[in-house]
Amino acid sequence: MSSLYETDFHAWANEQVALLRDGRLSEADVDNIIEEIDSMGRSEKRELVNRLVVLLLHLLKWRFQPGLRGNSWRLSIKEQRLRLESHLADNPSLKSKLDESIGRAYRLAMIEAERETGLPESTFPSECPFSFEHIMDEGFWPEDS
Repeated sequence: MSSLYETDFHAWANEQVALLRDGRLSEADVDNIIEEIDSMGRSEKRELVNRLVVLLLHLLKWRFQPGLRGNSWRLSIKEQRLRLESHLADNPSLKSKLDESIGRAYRLAMIEAERETGLPESTFPSECPFSFEHIMDEGFWPEDS
């Protein structure tokens, strides 16, 4: 069973689904099923952080480069809010990880903001200046500090 897991993941996954549906648990590749389920959970959390990074980056650029605000940034903010909303709807247990995820995402967004704007790190607050409610509020557009 493990060799199929290593050589043709799609075929292995289909085989495991069939075994589980048929109640043939003793034939299932339980160790690799556990690994894949665990990996899926980590992947969903990474996706949350990645979406937050993109959104926070554009909110920072919007706030600290008002002269460069444009339709592209506006649409990126709008898109990421919708993608985050959808991701959290599909994975509601991730809401308990929001504070940790926002903290991690903000640190990454600051690095990207410094790189993309050319502004010094000291320009940006050391802690995320936006609450989750603001981050997700379609009416919220950070103004100059």
